[in-house]
Amino acid sequence: MDEQNKNLILATALSFVVILAWFVLFPPPEAEAPLEGDLTPAAQNEAAVPAAPADAAAPNLQSSDTTVTDSIADAPRVVIETPRLTGSVSLTGGRIDDLRLKDYRTTLDEDAPIVTMLSPQGTVDAYYALQGWAAGNGIAPDAVPGPDTPWALTAGETLGVDSPITLSWDNGVGQTFGRTIAVDKDYMFTLTQSVTNNGDAPVTLAPYGMIVQHTEPDDLKNFFILHEGAVAIADGELAETDWDDIAEAEVNPTWGRQAIVKEDVAEGWIGFTDHFWQAILIPGGGQTFDQALTYEPRSDVYRAVTRLPTQSVAAGTTASVETQFFAGAKEWAILRDYESKGVTKFIDSIDWGWFFFLTKPIFWLLHELNKLIGNMGWAIIGLTLIIKAILFPLAYKSYVSMAKMKELQPQMEKLKEAAGDDRQKMQQGMMELYKKEKVNPAAGCLPILLQIPIFFSLYKVIFVTIELRHSPWFGPFQDLSAPDPTSIINLWGLLPNAAPEPTSFMALIFIGILPLLLGISMWLQQKLNPAPTDPTQQMIFAWMPWVFMFMLGGFASGLVVYWIANNTITFTQQYLIMRSQGYKPDLLGNIRSSFKRKPKAANDAKAPAKKGGK
Repeated sequence: MDEQNKNLILATALSFVVILAWFVLFPPPEAEAPLEGDLTPAAQNEAAVPAAPADAAAPNLQSSDTTVTDSIADAPRVVIETPRLTGSVSLTGGRIDDLRLKDYRTTLDEDAPIVTMLSPQGTVDAYYALQGWAAGNGIAPDAVPGPDTPWALTAGETLGVDSPITLSWDNGVGQTFGRTIAVDKDYMFTLTQSVTNNGDAPVTLAPYGMIVQHTEPDDLKNFFILHEGAVAIADGELAETDWDDIAEAEVNPTWGRQAIVKEDVAEGWIGFTDHFWQAILIPGGGQTFDQALTYEPRSDVYRAVTRLPTQSVAAGTTASVETQFFAGAKEWAILRDYESKGVTKFIDSIDWGWFFFLTKPIFWLLHELNKLIGNMGWAIIGLTLIIKAILFPLAYKSYVSMAKMKELQPQMEKLKEAAGDDRQKMQQGMMELYKKEKVNPAAGCLPILLQIPIFFSLYKVIFVTIELRHSPWFGPFQDLSAPDPTSIINLWGLLPNAAPEPTSFMALIFIGILPLLLGISMWLQQKLNPAPTDPTQQMIFAWMPWVFMFMLGGFASGLVVYWIANNTITFTQQYLIMRSQGYKPDLLGNIRSSFKRKPKAANDAKAPAKKGGK
């Protein structure tokens, strides 16, 4: 076996093993489930924010066995209406607990419901945000606003862009609390909490914010490369915590429950994230705060909490604090804009993974190409062209080396015949030949090896970024983040029949047109070179394109588009470069020979004749 074939088989086998292990251990996730489901009774009562440094008391959130409609109808509400959001704020507790995203639907169907972001307590997977004050010295626990406080609307009618609302509550013992809620054109709420002390003595209170998730969400992807759970930045450091890790946390004596706590954070944020959506608490600039993830086993409730320093409010004065709350889609451009406005490392709330140094620039380039072209499918092909252009100098050296190896084939055969069974002599002779002719036998596998991290980084980008979700290309390919929707069952998209479910065994057999083109492109790339003489090599080369075809059939169609484009460009580059070096690949001859089956006896007869002619 010559060095070129050894390197090619090594690189290809390595790619095969890595992708096969990935596919077997971490198969593509199931198709995205709708975010709205049947409604069931709520979870048990939830203990609220832990005591502040001034021994502040903790309010309780009482649950009720109601549906979403009942929860919304039972409490007086203020409508939220912006170009991108719709929902309402509950005047009971002043909660932001009813929020839907106008720009996103649960499925590709035109009449599919829009995505539900937040839902009230008493609904399945209740998910909402709270703000409040924990009582300290000089004020009783029931004299601060809690989750059940009946707020009055004192300014504004509908919460929208440039139309904030103001809520007010008088505790009847000398303090008046206010809360102003504003929202921008995208997904950011700004909340200003105030307390006016009309009493005769100072009071101390600790402001807090909280995101509450009742039970672990039931629509988790549970996929290896995707983080779902809590995400936080604390003084520049990113922390990602899975739901299981929150539930398994040790009891924190200060917080009085299972908790993961980071104290005295100068700048940062904390919240919960899933595949495409997130809810994040962002304390105002210049305020140190404690951030915590807590879990209440009895009620199965998770919380992300920010607790700001205790404030002392003298008689006749007012204290206020401003925080922000993000609830919406993890759109790269929007997160980047908020980051430019002071939200530290907000872009890192997207799960870029370990290869962030590749995934970030790859996505940036893909995003810019999509803006320029206006179609994500063609943008992926454009990205492939640029990646291949960047790698071209290395590919050029590789293909030149391969062409020279072809020219050296007669001399290598003579060395093999001269060495006979002496492998050491043969290797030494080949190394001298390579040195003399300035040929690097390892150069052929480097471009293939470099494709592995690029392949996985692009897969990460296509899978985790919302910009690929429901992103169309053409014809039947209306969601590049999902597997190929075509199959022989619907004549690869020509008939209206639905293809098998992507995770079913039938989908593995009746593959779509994109995986089929992938297999053909790999097979044609192989045919630039004659089949190796070794039977084992022949078998590996013969089966590999078709194994990859079936193996990658369940991956995101955008990734398969990249792989097809990559194979096509590689084929063209290799053919032209080898021709420029004086070696003309016999493509048609190699294709014809692959369909010919030589009798075993004829092969056996040739071996001694060749040896005897030495």
